[in-house]
Amino acid sequence: MRKLQVVALPLLVVALVGCDHATKGAARSELRGSPPTVLLRGALDLRYTENRDFAFSTLRSIPDDVKRPLAIGFAALGIPLLAAWWYRRRTAPWPERLALALMLAGAAGNLLDRIFRGYVIDFIHVRWWPVFNVADICITAGVLLLLWKGLPRAAPRAAPCPPPRDPL
Repeated sequence: MRKLQVVALPLLVVALVGCDHATKGAARSELRGSPPTVLLRGALDLRYTENRDFAFSTLRSIPDDVKRPLAIGFAALGIPLLAAWWYRRRTAPWPERLALALMLAGAAGNLLDRIFRGYVIDFIHVRWWPVFNVADICITAGVLLLLWKGLPRAAPRAAPCPPPRDPL
């Protein structure tokens, strides 16, 4: 069983990066230059965007010629750190390893976009939220899973003590 897990999680990472790039390719060919495709009116649509910034536009005040290398550098540093964490925790419970695999896949998917395109393709838009992609979903799901599994659990309550016995 352990050998299967050693192979399954890296394959999952590769599959998720492939899924991310396949959906980005489809978005580019089908949505670029078109109006948004409404899936659920007022709630969910597909719209092609090229994100040349970082998560939630955190680097918007930085010049573009600095922004791309900085974003690539963050991801290029983060991926080996995540991979090392994943390797060191290879005997951890499966939810933690899955969370790290999801974050690794998402970071790799967006890094590949930045390296080869110069921007990240985003195409999923939920009302009142920035446009995102499959890699972003992987990162978010991984972080949430890690937080959920890492939250301390309440200690089980001890059974109430019986009342003291009367010695007589």
